[in-house]
Amino acid sequence: MQFNYDVLVIGGGHAGCEAACASANMGAKTCLITMDMNKIAQMSCNPAIGGIAKGQIVREIDALGGQMGLVTDATSIQFRMLNVGKGPAVWSPRAQCDRGKFIWEWRRHLDETENLDIWQDQADELLVEPVSSEASVRAIGVKTIWGAEIYAKCVIVTAGTFLNGLMHIGRKMISGGRIAEPAVPHFTESITRHGVVSARMKTGTPVRIDKRSVHFENLEIQPGENRPYQFSYMDKGGALKQLPCWTVNTNEEVHEILKSGLADSPLYNGQIQSIGPRYCPSIETKLVTFPERNKHPLFLEPEGEDTNEMYLNGFSSSLPMDVQIEALKKMPAFRDIKVYRPGYAIEYDFFDPTQLKHSLESKIIENLFMAGQVNGTTGYEEAGGQGTIAGINAALKAGSNNNRSFILHRDEAYIGVLIDDLVTKGVDEPYRMFTSRAEYRILLRQDDADARLTEKAYELGLAKRERYDWWLEKKQAIEEIETFCHGFAIKPKLINSALEALGTTPLQFGCKLVDLVNRPQLNLANLSEIIPQLKEVLNRPNNRKEEIAEAAEIRMKYKGYIERERVVAEKMHRLENIKIKGHFNYEELQGLSTECRQKLMKIQPETLAQASRIPGVSPSDINVMLVLMGR
Repeated sequence: MQFNYDVLVIGGGHAGCEAACASANMGAKTCLITMDMNKIAQMSCNPAIGGIAKGQIVREIDALGGQMGLVTDATSIQFRMLNVGKGPAVWSPRAQCDRGKFIWEWRRHLDETENLDIWQDQADELLVEPVSSEASVRAIGVKTIWGAEIYAKCVIVTAGTFLNGLMHIGRKMISGGRIAEPAVPHFTESITRHGVVSARMKTGTPVRIDKRSVHFENLEIQPGENRPYQFSYMDKGGALKQLPCWTVNTNEEVHEILKSGLADSPLYNGQIQSIGPRYCPSIETKLVTFPERNKHPLFLEPEGEDTNEMYLNGFSSSLPMDVQIEALKKMPAFRDIKVYRPGYAIEYDFFDPTQLKHSLESKIIENLFMAGQVNGTTGYEEAGGQGTIAGINAALKAGSNNNRSFILHRDEAYIGVLIDDLVTKGVDEPYRMFTSRAEYRILLRQDDADARLTEKAYELGLAKRERYDWWLEKKQAIEEIETFCHGFAIKPKLINSALEALGTTPLQFGCKLVDLVNRPQLNLANLSEIIPQLKEVLNRPNNRKEEIAEAAEIRMKYKGYIERERVVAEKMHRLENIKIKGHFNYEELQGLSTECRQKLMKIQPETLAQASRIPGVSPSDINVMLVLMGR
């Protein structure tokens, strides 16, 4: 049985779903292969979307015309804005979701996407043909375990943790991609035989708890926010019941029981050799790494609005199941605990991402794209961002724009930072995005992703007219508020008493309203209560008034910082415009350090700016190449 497509996507996780939708929405005839159509975009670990820097990525996916924000809004059971005590550069949205409804909402989006077919099967072998180009072979499709041959102009691999997946609970090991689902045993080898390098990584997940056995009186409640936040800029939020989360701390009794099981922990008895995520460690790793701490915070989170299953965030573990359960019982809230299943660890194959171009196409196998955990990342959001870019570029290459690539730079999106880090620096542990990884954080805020990306996506054909029109409406509303604040004159005698009541210095002379907005004690909300004309402007008909006012206020308050960072970014763009690939034989450049030559030969950066971000390439090395380019 044979099928033919423009783009073939392997894996129905978060990267695969976004890749398939992006490709199909751009007009490419697309096929998504998944092992189980009932587990589309499964949230294998925490049933939540967003978080520090991750929330910004979801906003960017949405601004580009992706689906993750829409699906999250429709299935959210709690929403919070993190880091609001800090500057807006690091505000990060996060939503707890109903795991089951999230899957079916994603399935609905896939079913309603034109140009997209789904094939339930398992990829077994990558099909290639020889080419006479920089790459030695070209991907042309896959063969499945049931013998189907699916051919395509471009292939996107988004296999998550399934490639040679091996699960661990204590000394027990079982092959699998995640609990109760089979591993994919041969596909890695069908790629590496062509020269692509693979390695192993490890991740884990916590115990799942029966809500009916929890003593909630011994937990501290953590409610969501009442503000009508959404991830998507499209006004299509859900209507699920909003639920709280709870917090609790471990104690020394818990730690003693956990320590007694370390000899049987696959992380410490030599059973697991690969590296796990540093920023989401197992509970046993926390005990070993921080022996001085007598407690660690845990977060009990609902899995859905109508299920008893709960997720214990912070208690990821691969210890024997009896050790996990006995340790939990030493916390008063869990003294009568019943669990659905213990936590476990999983090892899986990934491919060195320095073997990829910034388009996420392989440098070694032409027309082969990779996205998600197969590139060494962790997290649904990082996967979704990569999937969006891989889907865009695969559709471009499969179509009439086959010489064009869509690349996001580091000052344009967190997705750009993510991909640039992967392909220029590589990974030695599962990569997780943080705001600290971005040098242009004030330009990459969660409130302005549409301003940065929606017009680009509309030009590509990915963002549809409805999304583009909403951005134009929002843009106009923001500009109207800014124009009003810059032009509206304030007279001291009419406002000084109100200013003193708000805890700020009275005026000596008249000023423009924007000057008051820029004071730290003041904002558009409290000023609108004392300036009726401002209130009238803020209350003009629009479904997203608070979001628009917030965006306008940030642009006014932080204008100087934004402009200064833009100048720095534009200076870096000069290096981005200096192409170096193919200009140097690095092995012969004796003016460079040995480490620099080795790294440049391995990664083959496209531009001088990319070279400057490679670990081991110093500023003096960049200066040497600048001089040589001048010659």
